[in-house]
Amino acid sequence: MKKIAVAIIHGIGRQDKNFASGMIGMLKKNFSKKLGNLVTDPSSQLIFQPIQWSEVLEDREQELYEKIVLNHNLDYQKLRHFIIHYLGDVIAYQPVESAKHNYERVHEKIAENLHELANNAGGSAPLCVISHSLGSVITSNYFYDLQNRQNEFSPLENGDTITLFYTLGTTLPLWSLRYYNFDRPIKIPSPKLKEFYPGLKGEWINFYDKDDILGYPLQPINDIYKNAVTEDRQVNVGNILTSWNPLCHTSYFRDKDVIEGIADGLVRTWRHINNR
Repeated sequence: MKKIAVAIIHGIGRQDKNFASGMIGMLKKNFSKKLGNLVTDPSSQLIFQPIQWSEVLEDREQELYEKIVLNHNLDYQKLRHFIIHYLGDVIAYQPVESAKHNYERVHEKIAENLHELANNAGGSAPLCVISHSLGSVITSNYFYDLQNRQNEFSPLENGDTITLFYTLGTTLPLWSLRYYNFDRPIKIPSPKLKEFYPGLKGEWINFYDKDDILGYPLQPINDIYKNAVTEDRQVNVGNILTSWNPLCHTSYFRDKDVIEGIADGLVRTWRHINNR
């Protein structure tokens, strides 16, 4: 049986190594239910790779917090901690003119994890990428760079087999303000996917909550994004305390409607590549 590689990329803020464990468990359960008896162990058909890129930035952000906030006993320390680790990610990721900036360091972390994923799932496995918040901007930049240069790695690592792209609470529209013409979205599926899986259809579904001030629809950016993104899907994420306010931004990974939508794409892809 051919398996599907699934990369999960977190958003802004400090994240521990288990940030995606809840989503992985829910996806396995939903995928297995939808696949039924087509295979003995359905969950084994998905090979997951959570990508914790924030560790590249965390040490310096924490050092800054301690030097500037704690050592000077500034007020609102919890709020300042939030600002430094959240907005700090956005600022630190900006490309600068130096030999080794954080933009490259974050992308190297993505590449390392995709290499491991390719080893575990197979170098030509269909790739599904799930990204949240700033993680979707990083993902978009990373695969855009891949799709516009020659590489000598496995098809999965080169982005040649990216089939499914799910953006959750994305801040990508805000980044469009950096460019006069924001008209070059990544191509989903990869133009080279047909060389490995003829007839396989991909999708880019963008999930957003109207109460999430950091999550936005993508198709209204311009006509090019309207054609590039399969669907902007509105969801209501969070619990009784967060589903009605901006705090819902952190709740996409465990939302049943988000999980359901992603599982549908994974099942459809698996059935195609395995002729089932």
